[in-house]
Amino acid sequence: MHVISRKSLREFAAKHPPSKIPLDNWFAEASGAKWIKFADIKAAYRSADVVAGNRVIFNIGGNKYRLVVKIAYKCQIVFIRFVDTHAEYDRIDAKTI
Repeated sequence: MHVISRKSLREFAAKHPPSKIPLDNWFAEASGAKWIKFADIKAAYRSADVVAGNRVIFNIGGNKYRLVVKIAYKCQIVFIRFVDTHAEYDRIDAKTI
């Protein structure tokens, strides 16, 4: 998968240093993956959830952080839509972000 954009992960990790390793691990795994459908993601990330518009929610760092991505499976592209703390995630609508 081609992840767009890693910059948002780096910027978040700079503000929240404990998130750096879990986000780097997620990025490495996602970059090396070839997800064709949500079931492929679910097999690797049991806590991942899917919402409208091919958006997938990942729990990062023991659920301290949330990552919302939009996936274009045919193009093999993952668009990062949101990365923040779990508390901030509760304030957004993951279906529309």
